Amino acid sequence: MNIIFYLLISIAFLYTGYDQLTWVAITPDEVAPMQQLTEGMIQSAKGSMELAIGLVGVMAFFLGLMKVAEEGGLLKMIARLVRPLMVRLFPDVPADHPAMGAMILNISANAMGLGNAATPFGIRAMQELDKLNAHKGTATNAMALFLAINTSSVTLLPTGVIALRAAAGSLDPAGILATTLFATLCSTVVAIISAKCYQGFSRQSFENQEEASLEKGHTPEASQMPDLPPEGENSYPTSVSYAALGILFFLIPVAIFYGKNIGPWVVPGLTITLLTFGLIQKVSIYEVFVEGAKEGFQVAIKIIPFLVAILVAVGMLRNSGVLDLMIDVIAPITSFVGLPAEALPMALMRPLSGSGAYGLLAETINNPAIGPDSYIGYLVSTFQGSTETTFYVIAVYFGAVQVRKSRHALAAGLTADLAGIIAAIVACSYLYG
Repeated sequence: MNIIFYLLISIAFLYTGYDQLTWVAITPDEVAPMQQLTEGMIQSAKGSMELAIGLVGVMAFFLGLMKVAEEGGLLKMIARLVRPLMVRLFPDVPADHPAMGAMILNISANAMGLGNAATPFGIRAMQELDKLNAHKGTATNAMALFLAINTSSVTLLPTGVIALRAAAGSLDPAGILATTLFATLCSTVVAIISAKCYQGFSRQSFENQEEASLEKGHTPEASQMPDLPPEGENSYPTSVSYAALGILFFLIPVAIFYGKNIGPWVVPGLTITLLTFGLIQKVSIYEVFVEGAKEGFQVAIKIIPFLVAILVAVGMLRNSGVLDLMIDVIAPITSFVGLPAEALPMALMRPLSGSGAYGLLAETINNPAIGPDSYIGYLVSTFQGSTETTFYVIAVYFGAVQVRKSRHALAAGLTADLAGIIAAIVACSYLYG
């Protein structure tokens, strides 16, 4: 991100500097290129603060609702539903191993848009998987598959993006639910297939390493994660789990074909549903909501520096004229495949930097010429909600267990990112193109 941040500013400065040196005023009131750049920087800094202030309340509200759902046990209910599928995806991990519970909770948290809860679960999952690793420092097949699924995780509720769209004045902030669900389902399927295929090209085979590790006495240690019921104990019958998955897949075409009609109902309906769920589960919904809102406030405050940095840098690039030049050059090519040049930086930035992509999203949907409810606005919002910061996830998750050889994990993650981008273009073109 340091290099990206520096390049954005330096390119804008050099391009404007060239314009300034070759500039000839036609009228006395004409503003010099460098002066335009200066005014643009100041305006971008002011705009980023205004955006952040508007985002604080929206973020606090949504995370307050999520806290009610979490305290009511919604994550564990989802975890128990998807257990049969996880056991088949990770046949080398024992069903009652702590790694399985951590992975399920991580995926469940991602599905509900709880990124802050998902990361600790993901790190714990990697730590538990490493206890089954007979080759320390090298990623196992299970690690690579889990990371690929994590970077592409099916997202039912991209709360952060919905909040940002609402703060930007969207008339349908939840309009990306259908497109995000479609894109993440496609990217997750591709992630699983690519991880399974790529592992065959890795030099070192890990087919029997878990069994060898257990035979050598590498038994699981006590986990600090929330307990997950063992298979068969307080778990849903397999038929119930598959029925729930079937209903989820059935809802996909419904969301896609009727997304425009369903969208306006989502936020009010979600609010009353989660609060009712909390009451049924005997959660003190007001106190818990306030606690979650406090966390949302803290999250919003933490991202202010990132917003200021990236919005000023992008604002400089825009005011310098570099972006206009890029659009003129590549627009005919990218537009042909449904990817406008204005959305291309977002597609490239998302796997590299989460904060950078978040700033680009804010810059794009708050641009009066684009807006959150245009095709481009829906497209970049779907990019943000349906792809993950792959390089960041690899660095954090593998760094936690000192894995230096990631094998096919990066390739699988980037393949899933590409699939998510393509699926997002297809979905947004169909609904909003």
